[in-house]
Amino acid sequence: MIKKDNLFYKFLIWREKRIKEKHFLLFVSFLVGICTAASAIVLKQLIHLIQSVLTRNMDVSEANYLLLLYPVIGILLAGLFVKYIVRDDISHGVTKILYAISQRKSRIKPHNMWSSLAASTVTIGLGGSVGAEAPIVLTGAAIGSNLGRLFRMEQKTLMLLVGCGAAGAIAGIFKAPIAGLVFVIEVLMLDLTMTSVMPLLISSVTAATVSYIFTGTEAMFKFSQTEVFEIGRIPYVLLLGVFCGLLSLYVTRMMIKVEGALGKWVYWKKFILCALILSILIFLFPPMYGEGYDTIGSLLNGQYMHIMNKSLFYGMNTSYWGVLIFLLLILLAKVFASSATNGGGGCGGIFAPSLYMGCILGFMFAHTSNYFDFTAYVSEKNFALLGMAGVMSGVMHAPLTGVFLIAELTGGYDLFLPLMMVSISSYLTILMFEPHSIYSMRLAQKGKLLTHHKDKAVLTLLHIDGVIEKDFQTVYPDMTLGDVVKVIAKSGRNTFPVINKEGLLLGVVQLDNIRNIMFRPELYERFRVSKFMVSVPAKIVTNTPMEKVMQLFDDTKAWNLPVVDEEGRYIGFMSKSKIFNSYREILVDNFSGD
Repeated sequence: MIKKDNLFYKFLIWREKRIKEKHFLLFVSFLVGICTAASAIVLKQLIHLIQSVLTRNMDVSEANYLLLLYPVIGILLAGLFVKYIVRDDISHGVTKILYAISQRKSRIKPHNMWSSLAASTVTIGLGGSVGAEAPIVLTGAAIGSNLGRLFRMEQKTLMLLVGCGAAGAIAGIFKAPIAGLVFVIEVLMLDLTMTSVMPLLISSVTAATVSYIFTGTEAMFKFSQTEVFEIGRIPYVLLLGVFCGLLSLYVTRMMIKVEGALGKWVYWKKFILCALILSILIFLFPPMYGEGYDTIGSLLNGQYMHIMNKSLFYGMNTSYWGVLIFLLLILLAKVFASSATNGGGGCGGIFAPSLYMGCILGFMFAHTSNYFDFTAYVSEKNFALLGMAGVMSGVMHAPLTGVFLIAELTGGYDLFLPLMMVSISSYLTILMFEPHSIYSMRLAQKGKLLTHHKDKAVLTLLHIDGVIEKDFQTVYPDMTLGDVVKVIAKSGRNTFPVINKEGLLLGVVQLDNIRNIMFRPELYERFRVSKFMVSVPAKIVTNTPMEKVMQLFDDTKAWNLPVVDEEGRYIGFMSKSKIFNSYREILVDNFSGD
């Protein structure tokens, strides 16, 4: 019973009577924008504070052995925090949001509003080679989900509030309101209408405004375009896009492969291995410490002589090819540093590493091209910026997000045309090899990914357990025709699965196939099930995605197919009519108009 003296419940009752859901949604999206911006500001400030305190007195002209220790402490503290306090998996923030939208009715656990912030602060502040953006996006989405649940909003609205939280997080941490909106459309793949765009805009603009108020209105990276982009450099831009797409493919495939290999190890063995990899890589290549935004800022301003500061290779910073080789090694090793950070217990995302690697690739491309006399001069600053957009577009499979995010991050709006070119070129390149982004690949492999394709989205929301029919009478291969007739008399079905003593499905008995002999008692002891049973056109395994289930129905032209477990034991039957009925119910509940 709701207590009448509870002010909050009184407010809910009053709101339901006086304020329409779609109008109240605008107010909640405003709250989400404020909360996500505050979370983003706190996270950034804490990370920078820890980094400045720990690295303030490091010698730039020689190796710093503390770099062997700091990252290990960071992932250890974060891992223990997650393992013994949170006791839940908080890694892969954007993937968890996609999973919540697809499989959990947009419900995200309350602890995600703070746990990712705490873990990523320690991880990145002490040198973990990942970004803070995925944790803050998960935090924002969790804020949106839990505020919606607090105000008792319906599931369709809850999904939109998850998007509002993600959009606010991107807008707040990057000061990029347009990128926040586009990110939700491209990466979270929400099926938006004109009505639902307004709450996303409110959250994005509110979060960006709060961020402007507390951190200033200047762009996140200071970039001044001193060299005008020339139309004759378009072939170079397109070629850079191809390289960005190939690098994105390397990043995606390698991260998934390393992640899969580490997943087979027990916690402490995995921590020791990852700690060794991370500390050695950061010791050898100090620019990989933390998010790497200092390196991005330097390259965007044409400064690269100090890239080798604090490392064993300090003396090589005047060598043209020495700098390139150093950056190439960073480019190849960054994937392993990021994977080791998360695999060892740390918490972070691929946003910052994508920007970091893209900036280095763009600079290297231009730096190498300018070395040769037969090539036209290309701006190293401009191409460093273009590379950021290219790799982000390829890794996330989000060309629009790459364009708008980099333009808003740097203020490089004059490079809008080449930004679009490099993003599209990179996206098309990786699309030839990999149909899913690094975020959605894990869910796509399990058939749990919600997409813009409405039919596929509905099938994703369907679960096999909900459409299996188990009222079929089973028979055994050694049963006589007379025994089967007795079973038929008790059943309302025309199909009878044949199983052995272990429960394995051997075939089926169809009523139509024995109709001509079932009324002849003289044959009851003469025929056994093994004589008149038939094989099934296909079997559905319980973990088969619904999209593949429908493909099986289409291929076999069947209306009923048996369902078995992974060992082949019979569970029940699935029918097209049952699936269609469930499809209609979900379509009405989740995809009806506003």
